[in-house]
Amino acid sequence: MAFALTLPGTEESTSYGRPAVRVRGKAFVYPGREQGSFAIASPLEEKEFLMETDPDTFWETPHYSGWPAVLVRFGSSERERIESVISRAWWDRLSKAQQRDFGARP
Repeated sequence: MAFALTLPGTEESTSYGRPAVRVRGKAFVYPGREQGSFAIASPLEEKEFLMETDPDTFWETPHYSGWPAVLVRFGSSERERIESVISRAWWDRLSKAQQRDFGARP
């Protein structure tokens, strides 16, 4: 969550009473329903790719099946990749004008 809060316009918030990060009032990093994990908003196609290429880091439960969010295991050694996924989730929540100002999707 600390990395997500370094992105422009983000704010610490809550989701179901637990810490979350929002931009423009929209959560993009939030607690997962599963112990030892948190969730990042992710388009379904990208989510599938993440889970196929790194199932030790990115996964889902039946609760998240078909939902545009991927679970991330705490303690993963893939910090750079996780930060990239967080950056894309942040960018996806920006307004069209903000996206143009920021540039291409990370």
